[in-house]
Amino acid sequence: MIAAAIIAKDESRSIERCLRSIAPHVDEIVVVDTGSTDETAAIAAACGARVEHFDWCDDFAAARNFTLERVRSPWRLILDADEWLIHGGETLRALGSAGDTPRFVGLAELRNEFDDSGSHSGSVSILRSWIPRVLPSSVRYQGRVHEQPVHQLPITRLDIAIGHDGYRKAQQEKKGDRNERLLQAELSRLPDDPYLHYQMGKEREAREGYPEACACYQTARERVGWPPDDAALAAAMQHRHPWLHAMTIRHLYSLRKAGRVADALRRAETDARFWGRSPDFHFALGDLLLDFALQSPHRAADLLPRIEAHWKRCLEIGETPTLDGSVAGRGSHLAAHNLAVFFQSLGDTKTAETYRGLSRRNSD
Repeated sequence: MIAAAIIAKDESRSIERCLRSIAPHVDEIVVVDTGSTDETAAIAAACGARVEHFDWCDDFAAARNFTLERVRSPWRLILDADEWLIHGGETLRALGSAGDTPRFVGLAELRNEFDDSGSHSGSVSILRSWIPRVLPSSVRYQGRVHEQPVHQLPITRLDIAIGHDGYRKAQQEKKGDRNERLLQAELSRLPDDPYLHYQMGKEREAREGYPEACACYQTARERVGWPPDDAALAAAMQHRHPWLHAMTIRHLYSLRKAGRVADALRRAETDARFWGRSPDFHFALGDLLLDFALQSPHRAADLLPRIEAHWKRCLEIGETPTLDGSVAGRGSHLAAHNLAVFFQSLGDTKTAETYRGLSRRNSD
């Protein structure tokens, strides 16, 4: 058997979408309401969920564990109310029907929608990450915020995709400074935890505090010991800390937005040997070099071929949905769009139209 375990507060906007997406594929749905003042609990009950209540104590792990204690099934699919199952129902049903004792933790692909002011082809982009969301009954969480399951089990990627729109600006504004406040509390307790510094960087970046975000990302790098000199050690670190790729791209972006383009280029030079197969890295590097060319027109002739090469490299690599923190389109239509604009600015309208057509086809 398999259950969906959900915590929610004031999610009447999205809870029905969440529950309807998973109901055909699980044997049990438990929704723990952490203090809603809207119709969240009533909607969840109407959708067939068993609703429990938890007194919020500024601790997400405590709420998760309270929920897990109330689930009967040996497998648990962990969701938030602002998420929904895109595909993977057959995978969930197969797990629930297997009858075997769960012996691994399953990763699901989370497709995060966000309003990307840097996107050239629309206001919404999709950032993909792989996170542990299918847990055996023995696993519990730690962490007041950005909580993580604690276990020593093997990890398996599953054919499950989950949508999430909680990072859209309208939803982020409702959360206020809650996450930052909880992160500060956790960092006072665990000041050397690199993941917490990374998450704090994301909070600062979301509020356009780019200098502060850069400082957080730099601290995270130092705490985790990145980059190592040994290639095998680097691969092991990337496996243990899959967020390193996302942090690298975010760090480059925040340095650029903070006006530190030269520092960003030096950082990219240091990290290039690790992320040569990442379209996100080449996409970011093309953007950085374009900014550098605008700041230093006398060097533009040397920089323009490099900008073109990096965006073309994105297309050569293609999409990398298995790479944690990748943004959909940077290996296809977003890179093609950038190349179309690039060649248009050079007066090469024929090549620009070729890439414009490629962008349109790849974005369908």
